[in-house]
Amino acid sequence: MSTETHEGGNTIGTLAEDALALMTATADVGGEKVAEARKRLAIALESGKKILGQVKDKVVEGAKATDSAVHKHPYVAIGVAVGVGALVGFLLARRCTRSCG
Repeated sequence: MSTETHEGGNTIGTLAEDALALMTATADVGGEKVAEARKRLAIALESGKKILGQVKDKVVEGAKATDSAVHKHPYVAIGVAVGVGALVGFLLARRCTRSCG
């Protein structure tokens, strides 16, 4: 999951860098349409940064809450993890016996 997170972050970062490079490259290009497109792109970039910051804050908040709950109730957390693992294993084994046999 962390690889996906890093890839997603890199994709968003690359997109933002490319957009800023495009804005810089077209800085001296005249025309009303180019100026309007640059303005909309700048607004979209700022909005994206704000949303990304909010998402990161919520993820950190959720991780802290989960960490706190696991520390307060470690045996319950272990029990839930074992139960979920057993259920997933049962469902995968059942699926494999149906499709493999």
